Amino acid sequence: MPDGHTADWPGIADHGLIGDLRTAALVGTDGTIDWFCAPRFDSPSIFASILDRENGGSWKISPVDGTVRTQQFYFPESAVLATRFLTGTGVVEVHDFMPVLQAGDPDHRQRVVRRVMAVRGSTAVHMRLDARPDYGRATCEAETLEHGVVLTGDGVRLGLSATSDLTVDGGCVTADVELREGDTALFVLEVLDDDDPLDDADLDDTASLFEATLAYWRTWLSQSTYRGRWRETVNRSAITLKLLTHEPSGAIVAAPTTSLPELIGGDRNWDYRYVWMRDAAFSLYALLRLGFTEEAKSFMVWLSERLGEDKDHGLGPLRVLYDIDGNQPQEEITLDHLTGYRDSGPVRVGNAAVDQLQLDIYGELIDSVYLFNKYGDGISSDAWADVTRVVDWVCENWDREDAGMWETRAGSQAHTTSRLMCWVAVERTIRMARQRGLPGDISAWAAVRDEIYERIMSRSWNSELKAFTQTEDGDALDAGVLLMPMVKFLSSADPKFLSTLDAVEDRLVVDSLVFRYDPSVSPDGLEGEEGTFSLCSFWYVEALTRAGRLEDARLALEKMFTYANHLGLYAEEVGATGDQLGNFPQAFTHLALISAATNLDKALGG
Repeated sequence: MPDGHTADWPGIADHGLIGDLRTAALVGTDGTIDWFCAPRFDSPSIFASILDRENGGSWKISPVDGTVRTQQFYFPESAVLATRFLTGTGVVEVHDFMPVLQAGDPDHRQRVVRRVMAVRGSTAVHMRLDARPDYGRATCEAETLEHGVVLTGDGVRLGLSATSDLTVDGGCVTADVELREGDTALFVLEVLDDDDPLDDADLDDTASLFEATLAYWRTWLSQSTYRGRWRETVNRSAITLKLLTHEPSGAIVAAPTTSLPELIGGDRNWDYRYVWMRDAAFSLYALLRLGFTEEAKSFMVWLSERLGEDKDHGLGPLRVLYDIDGNQPQEEITLDHLTGYRDSGPVRVGNAAVDQLQLDIYGELIDSVYLFNKYGDGISSDAWADVTRVVDWVCENWDREDAGMWETRAGSQAHTTSRLMCWVAVERTIRMARQRGLPGDISAWAAVRDEIYERIMSRSWNSELKAFTQTEDGDALDAGVLLMPMVKFLSSADPKFLSTLDAVEDRLVVDSLVFRYDPSVSPDGLEGEEGTFSLCSFWYVEALTRAGRLEDARLALEKMFTYANHLGLYAEEVGATGDQLGNFPQAFTHLALISAATNLDKALGG
């Protein structure tokens, strides 16, 4: 069976992603759109059957007589998805996309286009749309028009136009179409404002939208400077990161979904439809690495606004995460009316991590500013003033205990990676000041930088384990220390790093897959275990690369590629049986793939 599939539930990995740079939808291999929020990533869902098969709402198109086999693929170098059904009487394809016609389109219209084409033989197809706004708490009222149906409910207004007859039953819309070879049926769902009319579903117009959307994605991707061994895989990750970008604001969300579980039957379910400083900073690095400077510039504008806010809240000048507009997300609540994926509740909206102190974000943030200053247009004088204010705060607060980069809910500790990234924040600020002659108290910053260095070397090094540990004076390992040579804290040839790599391999690596840490040794305040963390698995590849173990790195990378789904997409984690777990797809995983592949390619002489 496909990854994680049960009789009633598709596997998390049994999906493709489509989007319009404002929101996104998951399309299952069975032809069902079972996750869609509109008009933004963080809006309440309209389809959420991935979190509740009965009450979440969905939009399904599939053959009436069943399917012998399904196949799913993207049109090359694009975010246009095709789902192919092979039946006993014929072959039919559903082409799903959200039109994107040009960058920054002022006349953008939010539409989900589903084009059904008979490729061979004849096939009877059934369409069923059941919109359930507000996370399934509302139903829609339907108004039948000459060329479609308008659905309204809970402040949402949707228009469904089609080239075939539509039947309305309550708020549910269905259609049955018999397609012979060469025939096409069209269904277009548009998010409408109060006064917007519903347009006809026109095959010629839709063909133009299809071609224009393909052209947009291919033109965008042509900017990539990567020409290495794993071009197709890296390109798919780049497109995925782009799909997770909210173009109007420049924000990059961590994932388009909420509450897909890290453990089936457990409660490690979180809402990732927000901007994590950590994830977005690494995303900026990945985009710069591939030559996508406009996306980096847009995010830097968004970031500069956060830097300039000069707020503290007792947690420092920055929060761990923000909503798309740069505001604090809503309070974390549970939606008890939804069962959760495979009955793995609770379903959460909002994220309580916003109230945590996570010191490492300052290193990742200032490192991204440093990279943009080096490879982009350079930061403004106002942005520099904000950076110095932030780094002065870091200099005064770096030795506080915090929740750490993994956002554990077991209380604050002195995390090594938090110390490490505070060192990065100060060190990169000094670099920028020296490179451009920018004003600042370099001597004071240097003193703090050196103090942090000595603290890590003395308190986070365990001479018995011959490894850097998760916390000061601790004995638990953490895959986050693999970052040390990547952020230039230690040489990749340093004996202490090499022995740490050996210890991580011994305790946290299973056949190239890497656990973040061992909850049995280092409790994280949550019940149950979790899968291996794909981000860390790609960090491991990069650590091997920097350590000069290129054949080991290449094998580990190729193995990681086998854990992607059929489209090259990754969730947050990989379970013991190879199932994708956690929110899907996850930006952090794809940006780590880009970094690992490009650095290994370079080391191999690419």
